[in-house]
Order: sequence, then structure tokens, then C-alpha cells
Amino acid sequence: MAQKNDSKLVVTLKKSLIGCSEKQRANVRGLGLRKRNHQVEVLDTPENRGMINKVSFLLLVETK
Repeated sequence: MAQKNDSKLVVTLKKSLIGCSEKQRANVRGLGLRKRNHQVEVLDTPENRGMINKVSFLLLVETK
């Protein structure tokens, strides 16, 4: 369930998925990212934060 303030995060894939495990690729796909430098907005939920933390070395995260 979304938070009352509906805060969002802007997530950008900054590194390639080459050499990453299937679990890491699944987390990136789950966030909606496809290619390098692809940028998406996701809700700031514990589920999304968990996926971001697992692959944080591949991402650039900004608050909106």
C-alpha cells in the first residue's frame, strides 16, 4: 500500500547487467529498468527500497 504522501524515487540504471546474477537481473527488471541510462519513477515503498538496496551498485537513485 502506498504511503499517504505518495513520495516517489527516480531510479536510473547506470551500469550494465553483464556479469550480474539472475537474481540481480530480476530485481532490476522488477523496478522496470531495461537498458543502461533508462530512468523510471517508482513509489517509495519498503518493497522497492529492498530491490534498490540489492542492486544499489548498478543504480543512481534520486528523490522526487
